Amino acid sequence: MKNKELRSSILLLLTAAIWGFAFVAQRIGMDYLGPFTFNAIRFALGSISLIPVIYFLGNGKKNREQDKISRKRLIVYGMIAGSVLFTGATLQQIGLKYTTAGNAGFITSLYIVIVPILGLFLRQRSNIYIWSGAIVAAVGLYFLSITSDFTIQFGDLLQLIGAFFWASHIIVIGYFVKDANPIKLSSVQFAMCSILSLVAALFTETIEIQGIVSAAVPILYGGLMSVGIAYTLQVVAQKDAKPSHAAIALSMEAVFAAIGGIILLGESMGIRGYFGAFLMLLGMLLSQGETIIKRSGRKTI
Repeated sequence: MKNKELRSSILLLLTAAIWGFAFVAQRIGMDYLGPFTFNAIRFALGSISLIPVIYFLGNGKKNREQDKISRKRLIVYGMIAGSVLFTGATLQQIGLKYTTAGNAGFITSLYIVIVPILGLFLRQRSNIYIWSGAIVAAVGLYFLSITSDFTIQFGDLLQLIGAFFWASHIIVIGYFVKDANPIKLSSVQFAMCSILSLVAALFTETIEIQGIVSAAVPILYGGLMSVGIAYTLQVVAQKDAKPSHAAIALSMEAVFAAIGGIILLGESMGIRGYFGAFLMLLGMLLSQGETIIKRSGRKTI
C-alpha cells in the first residue's frame, strides 16, 4: 500500500508540473496566435487525445455502470461543463497577455479555496480551516497583485475572475460525474470548449496557418501534455491517493508555473510577489486542513 501511495504522490506531482509549465506554453503561444484560436486548437487536441484513454480505461466495472446514462444526456452535460470551461479558459488565456505565468498559476489555483466557499450557496458546510485559508490567500493576493495605490493589474484581475469560473467548473463536474464516465465527459466538454473558441476566433481574430505552425510546440504541449497525458495521470494516481494528499500535490501547480516562468521566460515576482505567492500557497494548504486532520484520525473544529 505504501508503494502505491508513493507512486500516486509522484504521479500527482508530475501532473502538477505538467499543468504548471502549461502556463508557460500558453503564454508563448500568445506570441503567434490569438487567445481563441489557441484554445480552439489545444482543446480539440485534448478532446481527441482522450479517445484512446476512453478505449483502454473504459472497460472497468465502475466505468460500465457510469455508461448507463444516455449519449444525449452525456452530450448535454458536456455542453454545460464545456461552456463554463470556455469562460474560465478564455479569461485565463487573455489574462496571460497582461501578466506573468507565475502570477497566473497562483491566482488560478485559488479555486482550491473558492470551491468550498461557493459550496455555501449549495448548503454545503464550511469550517474554520476554509475561512482561515481564504483570508491568508487573500492577503497573499494583495502582496502578489495589488499595487501601492490599491489597483490590480488587468491580467491578474482576469485571472481572479477566471478562478471563480474554474471553481464553478469543478462544482459542475462534481455533480455530473455522479452519473457520467469522467473521461468521456471530459472529452465532450473539451470538444465543446474548442467549438465555442473557434466560433469566437472566426469573429474576432485572423487565423493564419503560419501562426499555427509557429505555435506548434505550445499548442501540442497545451493540448496533448496538459490535457491528454496529465488528465490520465491524475485519474490513475487518484485511485490510490488520499484526497488530502491529492489536493496538496495538485496545488503545487502554481509553484511549477512560477518556476517555469523564471527558467523559460525570465520572469520575476520581486520580494513582495514571492511573499504573496508563499501566503497564497499556504492559504491553499490551510483550506485542506479538515481533510488532512480527518485522515490522521484527529477531531476537527
